[in-house]
Amino acid sequence: MYITVLAAFSQTAKQPDTAYKSRKLSFEEVNLVSSYYSQDGNHAAVTGGLGSEKLTDISNTIDLKLSRYDSKNRKHSFSSEIGIDHYTSASSDKIDPKTLSSASHADTRFYPSLNWTMENELKGTTIGAGLSASTEFDYQSFGANISFAKKTNDKNGEFSAKAQGYLDKVSLIYPIELRTIAPGRGENNYATTSRKTFSGSLSWSQIINKQFQLMLEGEVVYQQGYLGLPFHRVYFKDNSVHVENLPSTRLKIPLGLRANYFIGDKFILRAWLRNYHDDWGINSNALQLETVFKVTPFLSLTPFYRFYKQSAVDYFAPYLAHTAAETFYTSNYDLSQFSSDFYGVGFRIAPPGGVLKMQHLNALELRYGHYQKTTDMNANIISLNLKFK
Repeated sequence: MYITVLAAFSQTAKQPDTAYKSRKLSFEEVNLVSSYYSQDGNHAAVTGGLGSEKLTDISNTIDLKLSRYDSKNRKHSFSSEIGIDHYTSASSDKIDPKTLSSASHADTRFYPSLNWTMENELKGTTIGAGLSASTEFDYQSFGANISFAKKTNDKNGEFSAKAQGYLDKVSLIYPIELRTIAPGRGENNYATTSRKTFSGSLSWSQIINKQFQLMLEGEVVYQQGYLGLPFHRVYFKDNSVHVENLPSTRLKIPLGLRANYFIGDKFILRAWLRNYHDDWGINSNALQLETVFKVTPFLSLTPFYRFYKQSAVDYFAPYLAHTAAETFYTSNYDLSQFSSDFYGVGFRIAPPGGVLKMQHLNALELRYGHYQKTTDMNANIISLNLKFK
């Protein structure tokens, strides 16, 4: 949802600094990010495409960055992130509407990650690797990634490649009326199934001139395993209820273009265009525009707008529209045809003496966004980022 923070592509000096640098592990920065997200709507997948989509989510992450130089003057950067989300969901509470509050009515997600990069400034190369994990009541995920980047000789262009993999485990929590308890398994001892996701991405960034920068990016994502959710109901024309059934493989291909244009010292225009296609039938296009207006050298405002439009998957139909003749079926409106708008503004201060005269509090950024879909769903998000250096 919240992809609007598009960092400007950094320009690199033509001659790297070859002076001796300390080999001790040193602190670079810490980022503390908190956000509050709230949504509402009338097409919950848990209740077959009808019902409340009311949901709230409170998210907090802390990101620590350290670095050191080795004996060959290569920069090693280490980052660790710990995130905790807590959500409440009205629709998830309908998995078992007879209970006062089902297990999925509220949940907490914990997601740590570790990343390492090594940059050789003389050769213009960077390699990296990372590990991540995510766990909540009914879903666990473990991921790994490797990356490589190479700058051109004049340092104005850069090619990068990245490969990622995720191994997930999904607990099969079915709607209460569709559950059967296997022998030897307790009522809350749910069976599990797996999901695998592999992706590879390539990108090319280029500094055209002092004002204009471009980036082209493409990715291929392949998924295999249980790709639906076991508590999403589907109501057929004959009023029978079923669990959504989707193919066990999915191929996704997103292509993107980013552009930044610097207008003097006060304005930066950022644009992002993406086309997406998958073999389930979704075709989508997204356009995002963002303007950074520097009120002073240390104070900036960032209004943004994003438009998105997609077609439906081949297996979507609303409440009471599917038939028993269909092999695959879902009434999840995230997979339906819709368009959406996301707009808001950001506020950032980074005074030289520190925020509120606190020397190490380098920057404060506050952002608000409003999201609305043509399927009668709307949401609001507000986030706060504190950077310590």
